[in-house]
Amino acid sequence: MAVGAVVMAAGQGTRMRSRLPKVLHPIAGRPLVGWVLDALSGTRLSHTVVVVGHLADQVKAALPPGVDVALQRTQNGTGHATGVGLKALSPDCDIVLVLSGDTPLISRALIKQLVQTHRRRKAAATLVSTMLEDAGSYGRVIRGRDGVRVVEAADATPEELAVHEINAGLYAFDRVALERALRKVGRDNAQGEIYLPDVLPLIGGSVGVVVSQDPNVVLGVNSRVELAECEMIIQDEMREEMLRSGVTMPDPTTVYVDAGVQVGRDVTLHPGTHLRGTTVIGEGCSVGPNVIVTNCTVGDDTRIVLAHINDSQIGSGCEIGPFAYLRPGVTLEDGAKVGTYVEVKNSVVGAKSKIPHLSYIGDADIGPGTNIGAGNITANYDGFRKHRTTIGSGVKTGSDCVFVAPVRIGDKAMTGAGSIITHEVPAGALGMARARQENREGFTARAEAKAKAAAAARSTKRGQR
Repeated sequence: MAVGAVVMAAGQGTRMRSRLPKVLHPIAGRPLVGWVLDALSGTRLSHTVVVVGHLADQVKAALPPGVDVALQRTQNGTGHATGVGLKALSPDCDIVLVLSGDTPLISRALIKQLVQTHRRRKAAATLVSTMLEDAGSYGRVIRGRDGVRVVEAADATPEELAVHEINAGLYAFDRVALERALRKVGRDNAQGEIYLPDVLPLIGGSVGVVVSQDPNVVLGVNSRVELAECEMIIQDEMREEMLRSGVTMPDPTTVYVDAGVQVGRDVTLHPGTHLRGTTVIGEGCSVGPNVIVTNCTVGDDTRIVLAHINDSQIGSGCEIGPFAYLRPGVTLEDGAKVGTYVEVKNSVVGAKSKIPHLSYIGDADIGPGTNIGAGNITANYDGFRKHRTTIGSGVKTGSDCVFVAPVRIGDKAMTGAGSIITHEVPAGALGMARARQENREGFTARAEAKAKAAAAARSTKRGQR
């Protein structure tokens, strides 16, 4: 029997107080609906449909390939959303999973258990429940002689509100039975909506329950507070997995990672480290404190401290920081160094080359074994276009040099401190471009005397008024 999924992602999330659709708010760099779809990826599905409503185009653009959408033009409840999704679901899906797009803590294992239990029992419907000491506004699972039903908190009696078993909002249905039951559901509830749980007494077959031992599976996101709570849970899980895989964190609570990040063995992540996007950190690295790395690949045994790095390729044995900024398009080859107050953009820094301090290197190609002096700048923009600077291997540049691109510095060349280089410096040559020094004896005393005389003249003029 083929399995399909209907993910309800049409809610506006007014309690989020946001211009962003609720299901697109990120946790660990992944939108809420992305966590749900990732959990579904552990089950072989024939088709997945996401039901969208508020800002539908934004939600659709964020979905991965192979996931279709169905538009719920008016939000008339979970039962109505399910019906909209069913109309778009492939007809060969005999079993239908229904779940919410704002429940990021649902696991692959739980979904797999739900499908297996549903098939084994040949049930018309199977739902997931869990036990909560304080069930709050969750729907209660009521078990009786007439079977299993769910009562929403707003419609429950005092006795029903005292029940601790709650509905997790995750279901497996026999498709034919679900479609038949949805046609019979009314709106006789406090909200005047079509509730999906109301199909259970009308399903025309047995209703099974899978009780989750982890109560976190029910946590949905309807506010920024709940978003932060889920973020903490997911971060704790990912950090624990890294610790068990051989990563050291002196204070794990201060380290934040995105879902796509990979970190090798014997890496130390110091406090204030943020690893984002598709970042991959090799083995034996030291990262932090206070480092942000986004969409970068970092080789083995590299040290990064007090730095911000974006969309770059970092080799092995490199040193970055403190107070370094690598903008997109940087390649540091093995053993390269980018030091204190250095900014690099769209450049290649060769193996064992060094840019130790106080420099801006943009749109440049630097060969291996080169040392860039303090305060160097590649002037890469002429006001209209960007140009590249090429600095060869084994070059030594003086302090406070400006390279006006396009310009080329040959291998083993040198430049004098304070030079503004506008033309090629041949290999092995010394490039100098500055005015000859001139000393004017007694200049300070003459300037001071002139200033005093001018002040006295102004005072005399004021006294004559």
